[in-house]
Amino acid sequence: MDPQKPLPQPRQPEGCLAVAIRIPVRIVVLVLVVPVRMVWDALVVAWRFLTDAVFRPVGRALLWVGRALFVWPFVGLWRYVVVPVGRGLGWLGRMVLVVPAAWLYRSVLTPLGHAIAWLARGLGAGIGAGLLWVYRWVLAPVGRGIAWVLKGIGLGLGAVGAGVFAVVAWLVRYLVVVPAEWLYRWVLAPVGRAVAWCAKGLWWLLTAIVTGIGVGLYWIARVLLVLPAIAVWRYLLVPVGRVLAVVGREVADALGHAWRVAGHISRAVGRFLATLFRWIFVEPVRWVYRTVLTPVGHVVRDAVLRPAAEAARSVRRATRQALTAARDSTRQARADFRRMLFGEPGSAPEVARREPAGRETRTLGSSTTVLTKD
Repeated sequence: MDPQKPLPQPRQPEGCLAVAIRIPVRIVVLVLVVPVRMVWDALVVAWRFLTDAVFRPVGRALLWVGRALFVWPFVGLWRYVVVPVGRGLGWLGRMVLVVPAAWLYRSVLTPLGHAIAWLARGLGAGIGAGLLWVYRWVLAPVGRGIAWVLKGIGLGLGAVGAGVFAVVAWLVRYLVVVPAEWLYRWVLAPVGRAVAWCAKGLWWLLTAIVTGIGVGLYWIARVLLVLPAIAVWRYLLVPVGRVLAVVGREVADALGHAWRVAGHISRAVGRFLATLFRWIFVEPVRWVYRTVLTPVGHVVRDAVLRPAAEAARSVRRATRQALTAARDSTRQARADFRRMLFGEPGSAPEVARREPAGRETRTLGSSTTVLTKD
């Protein structure tokens, strides 16, 4: 046994209600589902045929037309118009703006800037020396004197402020803090404790009243609403729900079973129709093609097409021979005309060759080497 394959679950015991409902439900559902499944299979076959025969070729044609109308013109416009014009404008802008600006910066602005910087550096050195002298001999002594005077004034004001703060703190302690502490300890605290005790008692009384009312309402609601609802749920809704669950499960199983059976029925009907179409249309057409059209085609081929082909080949052969004879006659006439004008061409002088003239085998008697030559 395969360890990865799950073990089959044990079938739960079924009651008499499920067995009694199953067969009628499956019969009714099968009668209702068979036409739907056959229509569904017919639509699937029609959709596949339309997709393969109409939609896909039309989509490819529309794609090609879209490319031809929208993509390729823009590509050609970009490649052969925009890009060359952009390159020309870039070259023109470079020659008109960039090159003169670079020459102006390099030949005019840079020397002028160096001169201005040299002048500013000299003036800055003189002004900095004067400011340093003024700071060292004028501003620094004046600043030290002002700081000494402000320091003395600050020490005096600090002493006066400390005395005033001590006097104000003593007055606040004995005029405000001590009376407030006595008032809180001997008046406000006892009154607050009494008020808190009264509020606690009142809260306990209200809590007891609300709790009693809540307990009474709870028992009233329990007796009037909860217990009847529990009884309805336990003795009415649960049994009805179980029956409906059984019916729903059987209907779902019947739908699945009927859909599969309807598929087999639809396949059988489709095969029957395909066989009927083949015997009514395809086989007669095949018989006509094999029994009538093929012999007629052979007769036409043997009696008409082959003699016509032989005649065409003969005409082509005669035409080729005539053209060859005409070409040879033209070549001969041209050679005769050349001999008439320029005479016979002179033959080349013979040159003694060391190699044999014919295809003869070299031997010791007819060798052409230096050592064996006579």
